[in-house]
Formats: sequence, C-alpha cells, structure tokens
Amino acid sequence: MTLNDVSPGEPAASVGHAGGDGPRAGQPVRRTFTAAYKLRIVEEYFSLTEHGARGALLRREGLYQSHMEKWRRARDRGTLASTPERAIVAPAGQATAQSAAERRLLAENARLESELAKAKAVLAVVGKAHALLEILSEGAEKPPPRR
Repeated sequence: MTLNDVSPGEPAASVGHAGGDGPRAGQPVRRTFTAAYKLRIVEEYFSLTEHGARGALLRREGLYQSHMEKWRRARDRGTLASTPERAIVAPAGQATAQSAAERRLLAENARLESELAKAKAVLAVVGKAHALLEILSEGAEKPPPRR
C-alpha cells in the first residue's frame, strides 16, 4: 500500500508504511486528500446549519475544524482546485532544508523591504526640508522693502 492509497476518512494509524517489512513497518502514515474531496467536504461543512451537524460531519470523516478553515482559505484563494490529485512527498530532510532556506530568504526579503520603505520616507522628508530651506534662504537674501 502506498501513501496515496489511504482513502479519506480511514484512520491513518491503521495503515502501515509503504515498505511492509522495513524499519517503519506498522507506523502511522500521513493521510492525503484529493482536491475534489476537500472541495466536497468544505462545501458540505459550510452548508450545514443545524446544531451539532458540523461536528458530526467532522467525526464521521475523521477530520478537524482546522482542516476546514485551511481548506476554506485555500478554496477562497483559488489554490485548492489547483492542487494535484495525488500529493508528491519529498524526502523528509530535503523538504525541511528547503523550507528552512525559504523561510530565511523570506525573512531577509521582508527585512530589506522594510529598510527600503524607511529609506524612501527619509528621502521624502529630506526633499521637503530642502525645499523649505530654499524658500527661507530666498526670503533672507532680499532686502526688506523701503517705505
């Protein structure tokens, strides 16, 4: 059984690792859900209005409310329908290293954008101060009018 053979609603703990006799045999496997399943469940969840109906749906499907919120946000952004039908799982070390590098680069990008915004604000203030000083110096150079 492969990772993607886990059907929605089936408890993950009941499925062993793909290499039936390997060192991880018998350990739980993370469930994956197709985009069509996510869309169907999100639509059903948010259409329920009776007291306790949403909780019953979550228990029946073995899901959490956080799944619904994450999937709803993805649907609203338009990214839920574009998810692949079968998830591609990267090796654990590679995914962690890539995401750590991505996080570092995103943090650096945010810091640099903040510095750029501050520099632009300072330049705007300096430009206004320069214009004001020019106006004041022009007034000081002219002699006062005689009567």
